[in-house]
Amino acid sequence: MSTLGLIGSGHIGSTLARLAVAAGLDVVLSNSRGPETLADLVAELGPRARAATPAEAAAAGDWVVVTVPLKNYRQVPVAPLAGKVVLDTNNYYPERDGHIAELDAEETTTSELLQRHLPDAKVVKAFNNIFFAHLAALARPSGAPDRSALPIAGDDPEAKEAATRLLDLLGFDAVDAGRLADSWRFQRDTPAYVVPYAKNPQGLGISMDDPGASADAATLRAALAAAQWG
Repeated sequence: MSTLGLIGSGHIGSTLARLAVAAGLDVVLSNSRGPETLADLVAELGPRARAATPAEAAAAGDWVVVTVPLKNYRQVPVAPLAGKVVLDTNNYYPERDGHIAELDAEETTTSELLQRHLPDAKVVKAFNNIFFAHLAALARPSGAPDRSALPIAGDDPEAKEAATRLLDLLGFDAVDAGRLADSWRFQRDTPAYVVPYAKNPQGLGISMDDPGASADAATLRAALAAAQWG
């Protein structure tokens, strides 16, 4: 069996854990507060799940998802992620993360920052552009007519293939948005962020009780193409 490691087990992390267990994957969860704080989630997920430290989750995963506030990205363990496919869900919220000059100046992207921190890992941007409730609600089997697509970006072709396999297992098609430098196309406040999966979008946002709506690859590609930076 394959294992999904999670560094961070908040809304996105716990949702991915539930989808992974449903797909027959083993899951190793972690957070910054210690494995004991994940006991209830592990109990809910059942025998395929266990809690560990971030370093242990990193070492255990065939894929490892980093889903922590961007301000904490330098706390992600480096050595155990060498050679691993790391899926990055980070978004930049200056009010939470503090101002990061390179991002404010649009000189780099959040995933390029993580890749710089993890020089021997293979970072792929994924899962950052969808509301966690929609991530849970819109997963569909391969071939389903209402299956949604999620964008990915990365610099390593094999890592993007591995990320595509994971998305497929979890219930989504993948749209290749380019390199990590292109991942701005689905960062917050772009047309591909959250809105494609909303039933009742509100500008570039949604209400928290929005039930969600499927978005296929063509819809997502159009949203990516409409993005503007600067």
